Amino acid sequence: MRAGKNKPKALQWAFAPNMAHDDAIVRLARQIDASRKAERFLVNSQEVANLRRSGACELHRICADFVASVNSNLPEAVLDLSPADYAPESFREAGVNLIQVGSQGRQIQIAFEVPSTLVSTEKFLVPYILEGEVRAYNQSMLERFEIRTLSLFFCVDAGTAGWRSFDWRTRHTGPVDRDLLVRLMGPLF
Repeated sequence: MRAGKNKPKALQWAFAPNMAHDDAIVRLARQIDASRKAERFLVNSQEVANLRRSGACELHRICADFVASVNSNLPEAVLDLSPADYAPESFREAGVNLIQVGSQGRQIQIAFEVPSTLVSTEKFLVPYILEGEVRAYNQSMLERFEIRTLSLFFCVDAGTAGWRSFDWRTRHTGPVDRDLLVRLMGPLF
């Protein structure tokens, strides 16, 4: 074997643990940064409670805008939204909150609740104060046990707050908006 051409196999194997070690270091650094960001919000629980109510209303508004947009392009309204109206007082601090968009056995169901801590980074690296899931299904999908599910988080960071989705299968994240609802509802028809 000529020097510089090929590394011996023993040396190649010796470098593998360093890569795993570096990945662990990067994950730890991300965790520390996320925890540091989350700790900024621990001072005012009333502010967090107000943001949660605001986040719940924002999620309902996104769904209401989606339903209104679709229905305005149809000869007659087909999509239903439940609940039809949502006020800050509708938010349940204890328990699950539910919003549904449906038509003829096709459903988008959004369930969300308060995490176990005031602000969390347990399931998502950006600090969040509400967590949940969006499920999309129709009758044939139910028969095959094939329900599309995305995680949802109402994230707070550097003075901003907003809903984010996370697909655990593809590791893709993005905003919760009309485009997301279109992508979820489209395949159901």
